Amino acid sequence: MSYNTKNYTEQGGDKTVIGGTLEIKQGASVTGFPAAANQADSTATDTVGLVTDFNALLAKLKAAGLMADE
Repeated sequence: MSYNTKNYTEQGGDKTVIGGTLEIKQGASVTGFPAAANQADSTATDTVGLVTDFNALLAKLKAAGLMADE
């Protein structure tokens, strides 16, 4: 009888594979992930201003590596 685990760390510890669900409980913390720069709340009063604010948010997400660049 053999057993295949869904979650494992490869020899040497350089890679961990999660094949199931990763649940992070309240109060736990995760370190090492990039964080995007703060985006101030929009004060836009028209569509052009809102588009400008939204594009600034997208740029910050891309710069932080949280969204693929084009």
